[in-house]
Amino acid sequence: MDSTQLNLAVQLREHALLEGDFVLRSGRRSSYYLDKYRFETRPELLGPIGERLAAAAHECEPGATLLAGPALGAVALAASASLAGGLPFVIVREEAKSYGTGNRIEGSFAAGDLVCLIEDVVTSGGALASAVEALRSEELVVRNAVCVVDREEGGADALARMGVRLRSLFRAGELLSRAKSAESSPGKPHG
Repeated sequence: MDSTQLNLAVQLREHALLEGDFVLRSGRRSSYYLDKYRFETRPELLGPIGERLAAAAHECEPGATLLAGPALGAVALAASASLAGGLPFVIVREEAKSYGTGNRIEGSFAAGDLVCLIEDVVTSGGALASAVEALRSEELVVRNAVCVVDREEGGADALARMGVRLRSLFRAGELLSRAKSAESSPGKPHG
């Protein structure tokens, strides 16, 4: 982890890590929670995260013509990565809206477009799997997804079974251990 990424890890830990007893979207219980809104709503974190997501998306899917972010959590991240990398993005709703156009996928796209999914925190991969299904139902090609944090609790395997490779900026274990050691070491960059 380079010093810029280490500093970002420390900031994520400082601003978004909550400790206690939490029920995750997957239904699992956890002694920690990474509150995505605490890093997605801070421009000093959202900007650098968007840059790293754009770079990771380009590296793992260089031919992508679109980014996609599941609503609501990944929309700010997809927008930030779109601005940083210059690719347009679409928003994937949990379900088709019942008014207006009735779309589940919002934004401009064409059948056959190659999409790289952007996500915040992945646990079981359920939200991303649903987004992959929605995108594929519109004949979009999805082979790769990039997330900010992989909690390392089966999400990557679930996506692999769908033919989608997950790449993360941070793995939970690494984020928690390295950021914690950097916070306790004098002279290390933080906050």
